[in-house]
Amino acid sequence: MEGKGFCGCPGSKTETIERKETADAGGGTRPSELRQWPIQLHLVSPAAPYYREADVLLAADCTAFSLGEFHRDHLKGKGLAIACPKLDEGQDVYVERIAALIDEARVKSLTVLVMQVPCCMGLFQLVQSAVGKAERKIPIRLKVVGLQGDIIQDRSV
Repeated sequence: MEGKGFCGCPGSKTETIERKETADAGGGTRPSELRQWPIQLHLVSPAAPYYREADVLLAADCTAFSLGEFHRDHLKGKGLAIACPKLDEGQDVYVERIAALIDEARVKSLTVLVMQVPCCMGLFQLVQSAVGKAERKIPIRLKVVGLQGDIIQDRSV
């Protein structure tokens, strides 16, 4: 655990989750690929060790529920942050937080995973604003999930 001497809500405490490599035993249960806590963009810290020089997935909240293999195909090996561009308040903080992930955490890449609905592209627009503020340039990938749970767009930007 990372948060020695932590004061505040236990749900906001920075924690690295250690996972053992396990194969699916054929019982239909796959292990989670989540490597850290917290994951909500308002709560994440760019100083957390799991973001340092990591590949990061910034996922709209609904995407994990729309993709049957979210953990295996999209989350595995990545730091995670989630947000909802329609319902979350204080999105100006998101621009600063994403820029800090790029510059302070020195993330290697950022994949933005959104739904095909128009409001969801607001998350990608926040990323574009953050990239404009960041000093470092990193690879950005946009993946758009269709309502049927398939990837309908996957491109580098």
